[in-house]
Amino acid sequence: MNGAESVVRSLHAAGTEVCFANPGTSEMQFVDALDRTRLMRCVLGLFEGVVTGAADGYARMAGKPAATLLHLAPGFANGAANLHNARKGRVPVLNLVGEHSVRHLQYDAPLSADLEATVAPFSNWVKTGTSAATLARDAMEGWAAASSHPGGVATLILPADLGWNEGGVIAPPVAPTPAAAVADEAVSRAAEALGPGAVLLVGGTVLEDPAALALAAGIAEKTGAAVMAPGANRRIEMGAGRPAIARVPYPIDMALEALSRFDRAVLVEAVEPVAFFAYPDRPSVLLPEGCRVVTLAERTQDGKAALAALADLVGATPARAADAPRPTAPQVGPLNDAALSQAIAAALPEGAIVVDERLTRGRDVGTFAAGAPPLSWLAITGGSIGIGIPLATGAAIACPDRPVIDLQADGSAMYTLQGLWTQAREGLNVTTVILANRSYEILKGELLRVGANPGPTALDMLDLRRPDLDFCALARGMGVPAQRVEDAAELHRAIAASVHEPGPMLIEAMLV
Repeated sequence: MNGAESVVRSLHAAGTEVCFANPGTSEMQFVDALDRTRLMRCVLGLFEGVVTGAADGYARMAGKPAATLLHLAPGFANGAANLHNARKGRVPVLNLVGEHSVRHLQYDAPLSADLEATVAPFSNWVKTGTSAATLARDAMEGWAAASSHPGGVATLILPADLGWNEGGVIAPPVAPTPAAAVADEAVSRAAEALGPGAVLLVGGTVLEDPAALALAAGIAEKTGAAVMAPGANRRIEMGAGRPAIARVPYPIDMALEALSRFDRAVLVEAVEPVAFFAYPDRPSVLLPEGCRVVTLAERTQDGKAALAALADLVGATPARAADAPRPTAPQVGPLNDAALSQAIAAALPEGAIVVDERLTRGRDVGTFAAGAPPLSWLAITGGSIGIGIPLATGAAIACPDRPVIDLQADGSAMYTLQGLWTQAREGLNVTTVILANRSYEILKGELLRVGANPGPTALDMLDLRRPDLDFCALARGMGVPAQRVEDAAELHRAIAASVHEPGPMLIEAMLV
């Protein structure tokens, strides 16, 4: 057995079922091992950003890492943007990155680069293999690092000769590090801080567990505190029967206003909220100056157990969700922001997985969706755009029995549009709704926030016209059926029909 086969067999035994790949010459021995063993589902992405984003979406829904197979430093660099999102979201991903054979590195071949330095900023764990005999053991260490609470990006660098050399040895799984316990003193401090004027900011695994969400809402009710979530989260369970948790808004003025009433904050698997960027005459920290911050559970700790201990101390029980009204289908009319939000929310079926890369439009869809049937909501976590289509692809592979709806900004869609081809190839039930406003609308707002007085040259750099993008033609060119809609009622009907079809669909929503 060679080193490559030992890695594949060991990863499969540890529970790795899928490999998202865009391999090159240095990975051919691993391609061969995947073919000979037939132990993993192999999913091809036409661009490495699709590969890494799909691995992210898979892990968020499967609760365990997939593997990626990437080609040298340039291939990893192509996928790094979505690995940035995964690292910020603490999503478990295991990258297998091919490297030149050891004897070839001295010649500085055209694809040579400092691979360890390339992967380090986007990885929580990095290791380079040194022998065929220990390569599988290295892979098990990487798998455990990715799987340890709360999750992380692990990257194993694989020199080509270690893959083809004989002497591979299957390695047993390495136990991931579980969530750390919270000290009693932290629970006491949190209980003392809660009350009117305080906010309980919950993130991480708490948002992924309806029972933990209900307990957080119950603690807030009992103590008179508010409960909120960070603005960017890897997954939230929401919909009917589940508490509606407000999130910290993205626009800095809205965020400052939303948090202005609090003088104490208790953090559970969350960090103190900060602005995405610095702005003239605006603070970087979003909580009011002088707000006392108490950490109940770090992101590496067990937030759900901490909430249970806090509930016992303050005498709280899980809140009974007061269900929001079920969203109704909109009337015939143009796709303004309110009609767009209503059309999408009313079409969401039970068990939907919603991927959110809207950025600027449909801002009320989350509010409306609070009354929709139970669903999972996945959002961009690191701000690196172009994750929506790949994220939806991976989520659909993890949960083939659940429909996936990707709410996709048009500018961001162009970063990883190749993911539609993978959806068609794999026959995935993904409905991509392109929110077509023909501009980088979010940057127009940012231009004003920094105090600029934009003229025609600045605005032209944020415009996606001349020529207009034809998403229907682009989708059909990659094997995905598509339709364009300009009416709110028509959009609702199109989404409601698409989620019941077995394969992918793209709907280009022409916004006003």
